[in-house]
Amino acid sequence: MYGGGELGAWLATRTERSVTLLVDSGVADRAIAVSVREQIERAGRTARTVVISGPGDLPAITELARRLEGTDLVVAVGGGSLLDQAKLGLLLLTGPGALARLTVPQRSGLVLLPPADGARPQLVAVPTTLGTGSELSAVACLEHRQGKRLIMGSALRPDAGVIDPAATATLAPEFVAEGMLEVLFRISGLYIGDHHDLPTEDALAQTLAERTVRLGEELRAVGEADRGERDRLRTEIAKISGLSHAGWVVLGRAPYGAKGWYIANELSTGLGLRKMTAVAALLPPLWGAITAGDSRLGSARRLERLWHRLRAAALDSPSARRPAPPLPENPAAGIAALIDSWGITRRVSAEPAQLTAVAHRAVRAWGAGLPMLHGLNTADIEGLLAQAVTDSTPVVC
Repeated sequence: MYGGGELGAWLATRTERSVTLLVDSGVADRAIAVSVREQIERAGRTARTVVISGPGDLPAITELARRLEGTDLVVAVGGGSLLDQAKLGLLLLTGPGALARLTVPQRSGLVLLPPADGARPQLVAVPTTLGTGSELSAVACLEHRQGKRLIMGSALRPDAGVIDPAATATLAPEFVAEGMLEVLFRISGLYIGDHHDLPTEDALAQTLAERTVRLGEELRAVGEADRGERDRLRTEIAKISGLSHAGWVVLGRAPYGAKGWYIANELSTGLGLRKMTAVAALLPPLWGAITAGDSRLGSARRLERLWHRLRAAALDSPSARRPAPPLPENPAAGIAALIDSWGITRRVSAEPAQLTAVAHRAVRAWGAGLPMLHGLNTADIEGLLAQAVTDSTPVVC
């Protein structure tokens, strides 16, 4: 659903009567939360409000599930972390098997869920951040004592999503830019990590990646005063974010091709970095290694093809104000320049011992016989991380 009035119209067609409005404490008093509550009430429902904050670890998820018992429909308003907590809390209401699956002892960072034992309340996701695409995805991140675990299963997919520009109106420009990078990182990782050509699927992925770059260039050119245009651009970015999780974009891809995600996840957790700071630092050396021929990380041929198109897209945007010269032809240098031009920090500081620890954690959670980082050892990952730290000086372009 797109726009502020769609939720109320949708609710008018539903039979669920008991509604819980689940809100992140950071947006509980903002216009989007007020608007969502008004739409629920106009549809003839009385919403019980639950405000949550803090990390989404298992005790918090278990408590949230208790608070959501007895409701027919949950409308969750918040960022990716809040939406993940809503998904996991409702998962626990499907039966005792769900909790057992989340708590099973294992070293893997990935938990694959079987089909749910029973029904759960309906979930409507209203994202207040850009990039995660959590409102359409069947995945969630769970805070764990050994780091973050990626939970994956069809029971996690929300039943409906609402893309409302009012929900992201207060996002700082750097967070909007990070959202665009997250979308580009997800699409390109799946595309480059698979060595096989899939003509239709490739064309769709290329188009979405190109459009993300064009939207980024247009946002750079739009003044803060042009509120309507900025609303439109954020809505388009949110559409791509959701599409990047599903359908023909991911159909037929190597299931664990986006190896950069697993490494960036551990870099972020191990050094206490923002997720996209870790991605921004890692992406140039990752693409550099692929270009140099490390086929374990991805296809150099497909990376060259995609970067050629993205580089052209940066120049083709009708509103772009990109200064000459254009982005570098080399994919690693080019993506570093693009990240810098979007105002996303790539600066990462770490001691060698910290990088060693992060590499060990990455191999334990995702490699050493597990398919996610198959073929990569601690030294390989430590080398990438070292480059991410030393090569994080912004590019002047």
